Formats: sequence, structure tokens, C-alpha cells
Amino acid sequence: MGVVKNQSFYNTLTTYIGFGIGAFNVLILFTHFLDDAYHGLVAFVLSTANIMMPLFALGVHNSIIKYYSSFKSRIDRNRFLTLMLLFPLVLIIPIGLLGSFAYDTIVRILTNQNEIIKEYVWLIYVAAICFSYFEIFYSWAKVQMQSVFGNFMKEVFHRICITGLFGLIYLEVMAVDTFIYAVIAVYVVRSLIMMIYAFDVRRPVFRLGTIPNLKSIIQYSLLIIIAGSVATIILEIDKFMIGELLIIENVAYYGVAIYIATVIGVPARSMHQITNPITAKLLNENNRQGLESLYKKSSINLFVISGLIFLLIISNINQLYDLIPEKFGGALLVVVLVSLAKLSDNIIGNNNSILFNSKYYVAVLIFGVVLALVAVGLNWWLIPKYGINGAAIATVISIFGYNTTKLLFVFLKFKLSPFTMNTVKTIVLILVLAGAFYFWEFGFHPLINIAMKSLLIFLLYTLVVYVLNLSDDITAILDKYVPRL
Repeated sequence: MGVVKNQSFYNTLTTYIGFGIGAFNVLILFTHFLDDAYHGLVAFVLSTANIMMPLFALGVHNSIIKYYSSFKSRIDRNRFLTLMLLFPLVLIIPIGLLGSFAYDTIVRILTNQNEIIKEYVWLIYVAAICFSYFEIFYSWAKVQMQSVFGNFMKEVFHRICITGLFGLIYLEVMAVDTFIYAVIAVYVVRSLIMMIYAFDVRRPVFRLGTIPNLKSIIQYSLLIIIAGSVATIILEIDKFMIGELLIIENVAYYGVAIYIATVIGVPARSMHQITNPITAKLLNENNRQGLESLYKKSSINLFVISGLIFLLIISNINQLYDLIPEKFGGALLVVVLVSLAKLSDNIIGNNNSILFNSKYYVAVLIFGVVLALVAVGLNWWLIPKYGINGAAIATVISIFGYNTTKLLFVFLKFKLSPFTMNTVKTIVLILVLAGAFYFWEFGFHPLINIAMKSLLIFLLYTLVVYVLNLSDDITAILDKYVPRL
């Protein structure tokens, strides 16, 4: 876990820096500089592009992770990477041509409820390409065990740039109605920088020729599109469907709530950057003992860390909503529900890496497709009835169902479980502290309340985790700074 621990630490640190900047952007700048409709428009365009991303990438970013370590000769690796760079163009170019001919029809479909979307539909295509190739270049670097810079670009770079764009609006250098174009330009630049870095880590040597196991690679790449699409649909379809079924301002209210809850998913995102290629390597080497150890350690480490974040959010959510415009307060239930779903993403550890780098990925894709269809159906049914809270309920049901299915499948096929007695102890700790602190408030300004309660929760939670030794890796880190009791 040495490489995992070191890079996961730096990835987590940079991710939280990025989320801190993003929180300032979403909670303060977006809510004060943009009207609700335009705020919702930005969220709608980016969410729709994220839904399209797995299709445009054609599964290449996953295939690089799964197969790169299986090639032993330099020539085979160069041919493989050349194919991975060119393969997405097989779909991106035809879709671009088709979209240009059918543009008016696409616009009519997407603007049925909200006319404001009309002028910006083409930006969805550009953003989807940027998101796709960014992930490909990032995977290129990750298989060389270099994930930190890519994580900085993924989590921090664009958020700093967006803060700068708001600065330009404040200085009246940029008009608000050009903001969305500048945001997409930021993502274009981010992809180019990631490409330069990836090629510096491993200089590309473009070679065409026969690649061993080519049929399996193509088959995996095409099928894994479904996996990526399933995960993205479950996460992003709610914002898309809110934009189609309700007035677009609701996307803004929902997006702020989702952003708050998404902070809980940061540890999993950070650790995944390095555990994914290591899991693929363990599977390729048939190292069951190493795989089981990584599964259990990744689960308890992520659960302990995300459990603390969950407590901080749930205990302070009322004061946090006191700091932003009152009209956003209707999404408070969304934060609670989606936070629980995000907590379940962490407790399953590197489960996704095990499944999608194994020979059983096809079966899991079938489960994923069923649950994605369920997610769409639930959103279609619940959003008109309960508004944005209905979208949150649909998201929670879908994510819990998907995670439970994946846990059971790994247990049945690999005889592996991520849970230990420390998992149970952590659950009890989270429940006790959540019950103790949710209803307890200091009588001060919301910011002071948040700071005091957060400090108290952090100290109590960390002390119990340390004394009970709930995670060997976290205890080892704390041992450097705290004398062992």
C-alpha cells in the first residue's frame, strides 16, 4: 500500500483543495453573480456532456488501465497506445457530422421546456470531447503510476480558472452571457495540458500493426462504454431530467445540494486513481492474497475518512444553508439523501476496479444497464411528483441498488468481502456522533457554529478511530504525530 498511500494522500489533498475552491465558486460566486436560469444552464450543459463522455471515449481510458500491464514488449505497448489514441475518433467524427445535419432537430428536443438552452447546445459536443480525451491522457499517465498531476488538473485547475472568470465578471471585463463559452475554453485548455504532461511521462511512438489480444481489447472497450455510461447516467441523469421536466432554475438549486454531498466521494475518487492500475496488475498476475488485502484496506480507509466528512456535512447542513440565498434551502433533503449514497460508494472500496478489470465485466454491465434504466424510470416518475427531492430519492435507490449488486457479485465470484469488524465499529461511531451533533447548535453566527462543531467532531472522531485502531494505515499516519495511547 506504499504507493497507494503516498499518491492517495496527495490526490486527496489536491482534490479537497479543488473542492474547497469549487465550494466557494458554487455556494458564493455562482449564487451571487449568475441568475438562477443561467446557473442552471451551465450545470445542464456540463452534466449532459458528462453523460456523453463514456460514449465519446469508447472505453479507451478503461482499456489502457486494464491491458497496458499485460504487454511485455515495447513495440506491442506502442501499437496498443496508438490504437487507444485514435479509436475514439471512429465515433466522435461521425457523431459530429450527424449532429451538424440534424442540429435543428436536436435543439428542438433539448429546448422543449427551457428556451435558454437553444444557443448553447453545440457546446455540449465540444465539452464531451474535452472530457473524453482528458480521461484518456490521464489514464496514459496513471499506468506509469503517475496520478498526482492529473488529479490536480482534474480537481483544481478548472476551478481556479472559473474563480478567475468570476473575477473578470466582477471587474466588468467579461459579460455574464459569455461566461459559459469561457468555461468550455477552460476545459479545452485543461485537456491540452494533460496531453502534454502524459506525453512527457511516456513519449508516444506512433506505430500501426498487429496487437496481441486485439479482439478482446476492442470487445472490452466497446462493452465498457456501457459501464461508464451506467455510472454516469446514475450520477448525472437527474440534473439532465430536471432540466427537461422542470424549469431550469431547479437545476441550479439541485446542483448546489449535489455539490455539497459530492464532497463525501472525494476519498474514493482520489484513491481510485492509483488503486485502479494496481488492481488490474494484481488480477493479471492472479495475486489473490494481494487483491484481498487491497480490497479490505481500501474499504476501511475510505469508509473511515468519508464517514468523518459525512458527519461534518450532516451536522452542519442547517448552518451552511443559512449562509446562502434562502431559495436554495428547499434542497436540504437532497443533501442528506445523496450523502448517504456517496457514503456507500466509499464503503465498497476498490470494488469497481476488481469488476471492470476482471473477466466478469460483461455480467456486471448487464446489471448496470438494468439499474440505469431503473434510474431513468424513477427520475421520470418522481421528479414531476416531488421535484428535486424526487430526483434525490431516485439517485439514492439507484446507487444503493448498484453498489449492493456489485458487492454480492464480487463475493460470489471471488469469495472476497471488503468488510471486517472494524467496518461495524465505524458504522456505530458514525451513528452515535450523527445523533449527538445534528440537533445540537451553538448560539453564534453560522460560520462560528460550523467551525466550533466541526472541530469538536473532528477531535472526537479521530480520537476514537485512533484508540480503536479502526484503520492500520490511518493509525500509522497518526502515529507520526500523536504518541500512542
